[in-house]
Amino acid sequence: MFIDVHCHLTGDEYDGLGGVESVIKRAEENGVGKIVCSGFDLDSSRISAEISDRFENVYFCAGFHPSELHKYKEGDLDKIAALLSHEKCVAVGEIGLDYHFDDNPPKEMQKELFIRQLRLADEAGLPVVLHSRDAAQDTVEILEAHAELLQKSGVMHCYSYSPEMSDRFLKLGLYFSFGGTSTFKNAKKVWESVQRIPAPRILSETDCPYLTPAPFRGTFPNEPKNIPFVTARLAELRGEDTQSLADRICENAKTLFFKLK
Repeated sequence: MFIDVHCHLTGDEYDGLGGVESVIKRAEENGVGKIVCSGFDLDSSRISAEISDRFENVYFCAGFHPSELHKYKEGDLDKIAALLSHEKCVAVGEIGLDYHFDDNPPKEMQKELFIRQLRLADEAGLPVVLHSRDAAQDTVEILEAHAELLQKSGVMHCYSYSPEMSDRFLKLGLYFSFGGTSTFKNAKKVWESVQRIPAPRILSETDCPYLTPAPFRGTFPNEPKNIPFVTARLAELRGEDTQSLADRICENAKTLFFKLK
């Protein structure tokens, strides 16, 4: 069995492809047994919960992505918190920092909501799904300063920082998920990180509808059905058997996301 620990199924990208039902069916046909649909704001978190109610093999996480904080209204975190008790909510996420675009929300606002959501996860007894783009130093410093809030751990989703930086995240007890970028040409930092991460801490994701892996790079939207290609590439980089790594990743996912059945 394969698992996609991070994807987005709440938009309209799949309307012309049979909708979410067809996406999940194609994933199942390709051996993807579990899917975690990630929220990125209040609406997407609620819709992710609804999708998990409809499909047995779909779980979800709820949270505010740093780039979406322009939508945030005071009181929204209380509404996110209400979703965390859902039996299929496996984490708070995706949360973190994103400094990539000049028009992203102010850094201080991002940091404040990041820490507040770390506290929310700690109070709920759930792990976190971490998004960090062009913000490595601030991300690791905030996590190190609030390590007591990571009792249930978390995952660095779509990890793309240096292999050396991964050591600091590892010391915090975090996991690392890799997606389509691991199949891209010249993604040397990602390849080195894949090789460096200990087997008990590695996970697979698509981040669909984005980051379609080779051999389909350039095709939009990406789908969870492509996880076998990601896993095969991770196994190749690590010198491991694909199915053995897939089994290991499923074990890791169930350890981190302990609500997975």
